[in-house]
Amino acid sequence: MTTVDKIRTELIDKILSIKNKDFLEALIKLISSSKSESEIVELTDEQKTMLEMSEYDIKTGKLISQEAMNKRNLEWLNAM
Repeated sequence: MTTVDKIRTELIDKILSIKNKDFLEALIKLISSSKSESEIVELTDEQKTMLEMSEYDIKTGKLISQEAMNKRNLEWLNAM
């Protein structure tokens, strides 16, 4: 049995043992709202532009470390 089949079987076994209606309803909502791995996400033109700008910044070395960004943010917040 493949890993995916094994996981699916384990989940089915566990779901069959659940008696709590509220829990099962919440679970079905969670499963229904999750996206499939095979779904293709369509980006807007603005999102594509932002990604291109990010790629350009990376290529040209216009980066800042998370630590430096945190420091900058704290300074900005304290200046308010």
